[in-house]
Amino acid sequence: MSLKIVKNFDSSFTLENQAQETLFSLLTGEAFLKQICQNLQWQEIEFTQLLFQPVPYSLLTPKGMPAEFEQYYQSEDYTIINIPPNFMFNAKIFKPSRLCAIYKKIG
Repeated sequence: MSLKIVKNFDSSFTLENQAQETLFSLLTGEAFLKQICQNLQWQEIEFTQLLFQPVPYSLLTPKGMPAEFEQYYQSEDYTIINIPPNFMFNAKIFKPSRLCAIYKKIG
């Protein structure tokens, strides 16, 4: 079995307006925000409306995300979550199959 090395990966994507509205509504739901806060032991968070598609690990993307998002990974004031598959399904987003969302700690 051999490994396939990915040199270039296109992580760009576009969401239809209705799909984005549905997804953002799910990602900002009160119960979901409380669940994230509870898991992180934070008081309050807000959704930054930043989404990205995970990318294969490489020398240029060692965190598995586009380089422009690594600043959020390294910050204590932000958290990155994998969007739950049921949210993707409810928003009728099938491509890309996985997305991550960035939240900011408040206070």
